[in-house]
Amino acid sequence: MNPITPRYRLCVRDHIMIAHSFRGEVFGPAQRLHGATYVVDLVFSRPELDKDGLVVDIGLASRVLREVLDPLDYRNLDEVEAFRDVNTTTEFLAREIFDRVAERWRAGELGAGAAGLDALSVTLNESHRAWAAFEGPLLPASSPA
Repeated sequence: MNPITPRYRLCVRDHIMIAHSFRGEVFGPAQRLHGATYVVDLVFSRPELDKDGLVVDIGLASRVLREVLDPLDYRNLDEVEAFRDVNTTTEFLAREIFDRVAERWRAGELGAGAAGLDALSVTLNESHRAWAAFEGPLLPASSPA
């Protein structure tokens, strides 16, 4: 039995509404254009608190999440050039949001105290019955992903 490694976590939440369609028989009726509303949970993680006793500044975290979600919100993702040949599944979108937040972290947009963050998790809650997530380490820009 492995002991649990102590961690501090902070979650901020927002939401987006999108439209999209999927390619492939596995998606059944979801191949047709349909909408989805996602409740997005963004969890920051670190082993120790910063000098102010924080995981991350909650105001900055909330702002960065909203800024990352804005280009996706109220959009038909089938019309977004970057997603042209991609099935924008819930799992795919969780990773996309993770990557965009990680980029903001590397750029210092979460404040100096956020330098101690070492992991991030993005969960897209599609309904009360289904969700998908992506989690991973936060790596400096020079490290391979």
